[in-house]
Amino acid sequence: MIIFGLMGQVAWVVENMYFNVFIYKMFNASAQDISNMVMASAVMAALTTLIMGVFSDKLGKRKAFMSIGYILWGISIITFAYINSIFLTIVMDCIMTFFGSTANDAAYNAWLTDKGDSSNRGKIEGINSMMPLVSILVVFGGFIGFNLDLHSSWKTIYYIIGITTTLIGALGLFIIEDDPNLKPSKDSFLDTLLFSFKVDTFKKNKSLYYLLIAFGIFGISIQVFMPYLIIYYEKTLELSNYVLIMAPAIILAAIVTAIYGKVYDLKGFNFSISIPLIMLIVGYIMLYLFTNTVLVFIGSVLMMSGYLCGMSVFGAKIRDLIPENRSGQFQGIRIIGQVFVPGLIGPLIGARVLQNAKMIINSDGTSSFLPNANIFLAALVVIIVLVVYLYISKRFYLNENSSN
Repeated sequence: MIIFGLMGQVAWVVENMYFNVFIYKMFNASAQDISNMVMASAVMAALTTLIMGVFSDKLGKRKAFMSIGYILWGISIITFAYINSIFLTIVMDCIMTFFGSTANDAAYNAWLTDKGDSSNRGKIEGINSMMPLVSILVVFGGFIGFNLDLHSSWKTIYYIIGITTTLIGALGLFIIEDDPNLKPSKDSFLDTLLFSFKVDTFKKNKSLYYLLIAFGIFGISIQVFMPYLIIYYEKTLELSNYVLIMAPAIILAAIVTAIYGKVYDLKGFNFSISIPLIMLIVGYIMLYLFTNTVLVFIGSVLMMSGYLCGMSVFGAKIRDLIPENRSGQFQGIRIIGQVFVPGLIGPLIGARVLQNAKMIINSDGTSSFLPNANIFLAALVVIIVLVVYLYISKRFYLNENSSN
């Protein structure tokens, strides 16, 4: 879990946070360019996870999809070393996302669901949800020695991440074991594919679907600012040493997330989701109001802790509610709430907020936009919408003892 979870998140960090920086620095991408790339990747991730998750259920296998998927994922990352335009970056990002979502979003997450139960789901999800922050720390630390204004640096980075991801996939052929209770689905592929979209399935699993809507709103809030976060730190706040500043914040948030997963096991969803939302709200307010390095650090700790703890709680509850022996096909529905909807709506809101952002002239005569703190204000508004939604719809899925 740790090896595949961490390496998968390292690859996703490079895509979700550094591809934006890559096209910003190498090709002077606009906020709309970044938004388009995030949205295209979100569509591909949702379709891939839906279809390949069904395949893994149909065949009753996770290991092959995980291992071979990681191998091809790594190879696709290496190809970015030779890309020379925004358009090609977006196209190749979609291809890379196909392999990554097959291996990680579909197979790995289904495997993780197979391996857990109601007694340890929160603990597992706490560790798993910590991986994105740990991976950010790994990537930040690994990138600190590179000059990201040089294409040669990006070429080296893509080779390192790509080769490592491929090697992890090869290792998985020897260390991963499918759950012994996992059996091939006897339903047809089409029936299996459409199962999670049927009205009858919704009626029997209302809790799950209402929770996925909440998860989608949560994700929209994150995607409003996340594509622009590094650019905001480096360019707008002029934190040239932002890696050294953010590393302690990431470590603290990772520790909080690992510990917090146990709260869900002990207290359930009602209690455990409230604290991450409060941390997010306070973090957003601080990042919107302040530019002082210390206050930005505190706001970032709260924001990242709220984000990852919230992911942990939502993830644990969703896994608890997924019908038995159908974890693969429900990964598609999960990814629609976690990636597809947030990936479409969040960046659109962010790009809209930054429509009239300040422009700067680069040393080569080209111009680039500067993200501003309004992205955190917009993210705050979305979280408030989530709080209202949770309050209104709690009778559907906040009953801790109900499976509906």
